Amino acid sequence: MGWSIGMCREFNYELQVLTEVVQDELLAQLHLLKHFGPALGRPHVDTLKGSRHSNMKELRFNADGGVWRVAFAFDRSRSALLLVAGDKAGINERRFYGSLITRADERFDRHLSRG
Repeated sequence: MGWSIGMCREFNYELQVLTEVVQDELLAQLHLLKHFGPALGRPHVDTLKGSRHSNMKELRFNADGGVWRVAFAFDRSRSALLLVAGDKAGINERRFYGSLITRADERFDRHLSRG
């Protein structure tokens, strides 16, 4: 049995502008997440420290010259919800994670408020 994976509306739109190479690598990483669920750990997944949600994680991969992070969390139905992606290559780490976590928290809060 695999774990369910979904995405918030904003992530769905953002996904469309990623290069095909990045989309393909993300899909490969999602196969791992679907198979292992919350048990998938480093180097593929790590906890996002500083989030309002203790279950906020990041999917980690390199693709197309970028160092990609995809924030996600398992919701009440035990489905992984993809929230926001970003390439942290060449960006100040504090600034990158500040922005990523802020957007991920806002999107996950909205998802949870819908019930």
